[in-house]
Amino acid sequence: MSFKALSLLCISLGLFFQISLGAVHYKFNVEYMLRRPDCEEHIVMGINGQFPAPTIRAEVGDTLDIALTNKLFTEGTVLHWHGITQYGTPWADGTPSISQCAINPGETFHYRFKVDRPGTYIYHGHYGMQRAAGLYGSLIVDLPMGQNEPFHYDSELNLLLSDWWHTSAQEQQAQLSSIPNRWVGPPQSFLINGRGQYNCSLAASLINTTLPQCKFEGGEECAPQILHVDPNKTYRIRIASSTSLANLNFAIANHKMVVVEADGNYEEPFIVDDLDIYSGETYSVIITTNENPNQNYWISVGFIGENLKTPQALTILNYKENNASVFPTSPPPITPQWDDYNRSKIFSQKILARKGTPRPPIYYDRRLLLLNTESLVDGRTMYAINNVTLILPSTPYLVSIKYKLDDAFDQKSPPDNFSFDYDIYNSPVYPNSNTGSGIYMFQLNQVVDVVLQNTNILERIKRSDFHPWHLHGHDFWILGYGDGMFKPGDDETKFNLENPPLRNNAVLFPYGWTALRFKANNPGVWAFHCHVEPHLHMGMGVVFAEAVENVEGIPWETLACGLFRGIS
Repeated sequence: MSFKALSLLCISLGLFFQISLGAVHYKFNVEYMLRRPDCEEHIVMGINGQFPAPTIRAEVGDTLDIALTNKLFTEGTVLHWHGITQYGTPWADGTPSISQCAINPGETFHYRFKVDRPGTYIYHGHYGMQRAAGLYGSLIVDLPMGQNEPFHYDSELNLLLSDWWHTSAQEQQAQLSSIPNRWVGPPQSFLINGRGQYNCSLAASLINTTLPQCKFEGGEECAPQILHVDPNKTYRIRIASSTSLANLNFAIANHKMVVVEADGNYEEPFIVDDLDIYSGETYSVIITTNENPNQNYWISVGFIGENLKTPQALTILNYKENNASVFPTSPPPITPQWDDYNRSKIFSQKILARKGTPRPPIYYDRRLLLLNTESLVDGRTMYAINNVTLILPSTPYLVSIKYKLDDAFDQKSPPDNFSFDYDIYNSPVYPNSNTGSGIYMFQLNQVVDVVLQNTNILERIKRSDFHPWHLHGHDFWILGYGDGMFKPGDDETKFNLENPPLRNNAVLFPYGWTALRFKANNPGVWAFHCHVEPHLHMGMGVVFAEAVENVEGIPWETLACGLFRGIS
């Protein structure tokens, strides 16, 4: 591990770690705390007394050993290492009922895995809706000492974006599970590095708003975290979204951004004024601080994709010659119109793989056509994929498949496709769906195409939602996006097989389709799901398994639940 990485770890207050024999060891305690992330005191979930959770920094080739102790007293927990492929360690993926048992109160689970590629990642809770409660942090993997990124920068800044509610995650779960369903509603605020402002605006005097000017008497905990820069330097800004619900737009007043990385993969650089970022996505952008050094500049984060009224989150890019407490005199960037879908699609289509990135295989071995719908299950509003709402079993799939516990889950695979007679522009005529715990099984190294198809919501109004989908254990190539119903013959001819971006997150636009291709080359069992927390909680996901017979060395603590408990 480099001196730079070690130094950055040292400044993480309260973070215990040690380095030995190529491994980096951490002791993490998950617990509830009283905090004021947006100036209103509420219960938040954090690690080692910190919210957001400590930033982990490592180098390519490091083995991370995180001893996670559950100090929540009344509920289980896990951590998912979002974007880390977990080659050889599928049990460390952090998905209860899929890769491991939940960690019970008072228990400790050791996550041991290697980080094998550089990039910007996150980690977060994957049990219940604990991400909405604040259980998330940044995970940054640097190149080994002596190796250089394919772009120059003098220094870097790190931003973790999130949304925040004043209702607890448990209350949100109860709302979503009620009959009739009660939606969680818009977040009360957006947070930048765990800080935001509720019911006030930093730029109240500059914009047309009824909100008062923010004041921070005794409220430094929610005061914006200022980004300090030197003039005429080049900065890499790592931006990650751990939102529970929100699709966000990010902008820096007067500064162009060059997008160079997405989800840990290098992309062909392109210039933007603002950046769309969906839940689970990460980016690196390059900025040059060549504006007037006698001024400070707004950084803004706002809602897109839904007509919700959560105010922008704001902080300041401070040119160090100025006092950091002096607010800019111009209004902050205007967040794009929430329903300007064409602008959002154009941004996503600009993301292309950097030269030298592996190309996808020309042909697929198996194709899944997955219809995303709202549906009813026993009168409760849920989500379904090909008319199946995912219900996870008590025994983790990794264990039950490895040890042939056939009674642990449905042995029948969910449907590979759906009827093309389905009217995606209207609410379903027959809205009831089935529940199931069946999974899709692939042979090792099979090339799999997945086409996600979006539809109208259940209510009899014209609306289709955004769904940012995330695949565990793999990157995939995004072959293309399209409007309307996917047409296998015609639309396949439009697939990009030359330079499609490698990602682990892909957005599904309203009334559209998104086509992905990946290679099933990672033995294990992997979740594939919408990363919007309420959507996942309501069943919007599927499970992929591949070559589980090749998995060796599953730790005992992964096994001891469900049907496996007590088996020797």
